[in-house]
Amino acid sequence: MSSYLDRIGAGFILNKPEVFGFDYVPEILVGREELQGQLASLFTTIGHPEGTGRAVVTGPVGSGKTALVKRFCDDLIRHVADKRNIKYVHVNCRNASTASRVMQKIVQDLDPGHPDRGLGVGELLTSLRRMLQGDNSHIIVVLDEVDHLLRHSGDDIIYKLMRIDEDGNRTGTLSAILISQEQVLDMLENAVISRLGRSNHIRVPPYDESGLLKIATQRRDIGLVAGTCTEEILNLISQAAAPSGDARQAIELLEGAAKRAESSGRSLIESKDVQKTVITLPNNVDSMNIEDIPPHAMLVLLGLCRRLKKKENVTSGEAEKLYHVVCEEYDQDPKGHTTFWKHLKRLAQEDIIVSKTAKSDVGRGRTQHISMPHMLPSDVARRLETLIPSRLR
Repeated sequence: MSSYLDRIGAGFILNKPEVFGFDYVPEILVGREELQGQLASLFTTIGHPEGTGRAVVTGPVGSGKTALVKRFCDDLIRHVADKRNIKYVHVNCRNASTASRVMQKIVQDLDPGHPDRGLGVGELLTSLRRMLQGDNSHIIVVLDEVDHLLRHSGDDIIYKLMRIDEDGNRTGTLSAILISQEQVLDMLENAVISRLGRSNHIRVPPYDESGLLKIATQRRDIGLVAGTCTEEILNLISQAAAPSGDARQAIELLEGAAKRAESSGRSLIESKDVQKTVITLPNNVDSMNIEDIPPHAMLVLLGLCRRLKKKENVTSGEAEKLYHVVCEEYDQDPKGHTTFWKHLKRLAQEDIIVSKTAKSDVGRGRTQHISMPHMLPSDVARRLETLIPSRLR
């Protein structure tokens, strides 16, 4: 009766599904070592009894801002454990976009039994001050997606948090890290900026293809059964995510491809698993502008699609041979080598294919390796087979 459920949890490929979760932070952040050093340099005094740190971390979606800060806070707490009692609270301001909700989150994380209703911001600040003084601790407040708080409620609560030691008998009880996609310094008043420090701004760039490949490789090695995902598949995933520079997209592609392969009863991820996952992503629009390309570019592309149904990539030499085969099928005289290369370049410029230069397996030359990470070759082939006859008339 329930045989259709047999593949759920079978573990053909996915070994540790939690590795692909949104909140998972690996012990080592690949490709962000320099930024980790920059962030640490802003907290050099935090090991001292009255030391504090301030940082503003900005960057595009999927650049690893939150992972960078979470990893830093966890590592820092362990690093100074014998010197200072440090805690950190992570507040997502998309969910807590008012001063009272920010304070409730901070206070309840430190004391889950603290009342969550009926107290004003001032009372919650007093409670926080009392907690920190009571156990002689230091807190790092991380305000993630802080632009939501700033647009909804302004920066007054940030100012009050950074003045929490005033009129008290202790100093250095609170550090702050703001995270945002936007240039939030332009949204803050000068009084807040002076306390944060304009020079304490760390800009996180999007990942390049090499960085995305490192991330996909790390998640494969930790989260998948050994031998279920080849280097070619990881290259395809990094190529597909490269236009966005979004690490989250690369991780989702790897997880989605693994699930597709498992649901088919296979223990090896194939290129079609990646391509079928790519076309389901919300930000993946139909970019197959093939109606406007020249007829012979269509023939080149059709040859590529037919081979890429079964392989992760095709060399430029293979591509030209495949083009000649398709020309014969459609009773067309193939264009010369120079024109063929122009068509390949056009297809790459349209983001229909990805072409990478690599050392040739034969001799000392270099060759192009062509892949199609952004769409499913079988779908493109069907569309071309419909379009080509009318375009050749």
